[in-house]
Amino acid sequence: MILSVVLLAGFLASFTVADRIEKRRAYVASSVADWERAKAYTLEYLNASTDEVITFKPTPDMRTFGQQMLHIAEANYGMSSAAAGKTSPVPFGSLEKSDKHVTKDAVTKEVMASYDYAIAVAKEMAEPKMSEMIKLFDRFDLTRGAAMEKVFEHQTHHRGQTTVYLRLKGIKPPQEKLF
Repeated sequence: MILSVVLLAGFLASFTVADRIEKRRAYVASSVADWERAKAYTLEYLNASTDEVITFKPTPDMRTFGQQMLHIAEANYGMSSAAAGKTSPVPFGSLEKSDKHVTKDAVTKEVMASYDYAIAVAKEMAEPKMSEMIKLFDRFDLTRGAAMEKVFEHQTHHRGQTTVYLRLKGIKPPQEKLF
């Protein structure tokens, strides 16, 4: 009888672990799909822009459209690197404050590369690693998975801000891409 209880407990425990691992795999696959959709959506915004829109600044104290997009890129690199426990290949400010990225083509290339990087990080986010705690910006305690969610939220926020830039230039923004 005791042996039966031990075997049953072992079976149930292995099922629970396997179930958790499968749920995490599904979460990673869903996260990667969301990042790929966000990349495509951001590309639609960039494709809707022009070189004039890239350098457009609605007010003197705001970023240009291009700087908003480059800010997204820097955060994609920086925050996803932090989530992965890596050093960012692109330091904060190095794209947004550079005068090298003032054309639609230059901005698009940098921004799309940042999405490729974030997607690669999301794909590498294995089950045990997602639940590890980190300190983001030396201030916020959260899991690696939560850090990836924050960078996703960040890019969504700033891409949304660029809707106004396009409308102010008489350009209809891309249709929302929820799925």
